Amino acid sequence: QVQLVESGGGLVQAGGSQRLSCAASGRTFGSYNVGWFRQAPGKEREFVGVIRWSNDITAYADSVKGRFTISRDNAKITVNLQMNNLKPEDTAVYYCAVSNLWLARTPDSYEHWGRGTQVTVSS
Repeated sequence: QVQLVESGGGLVQAGGSQRLSCAASGRTFGSYNVGWFRQAPGKEREFVGVIRWSNDITAYADSVKGRFTISRDNAKITVNLQMNNLKPEDTAVYYCAVSNLWLARTPDSYEHWGRGTQVTVSS
């Protein structure tokens, strides 16, 4: 079973950038699809993007397309979420999770989750 830990959250000004990482332990990402989700207070958890570990193919929610980039680091066995041009509405707890389903955009399609990392964007 894979365990996931997110890191890199914090406070950033609007227009700034931040990079989150999702580290795996217990087993590698292997054939998993690694997704990023976020949840703002009082809102449902929403899909941000996903990467297929085996071949680097990515997909993003429309709200972050062009601003966020997901990449993998084979050496560190991490999946990174580079967030640029951040907006106050990007404020949320960000989670990584893994799924065997490609392009799954609903939380219930993901099997294992990290505990999340808070990102706060000030205006």
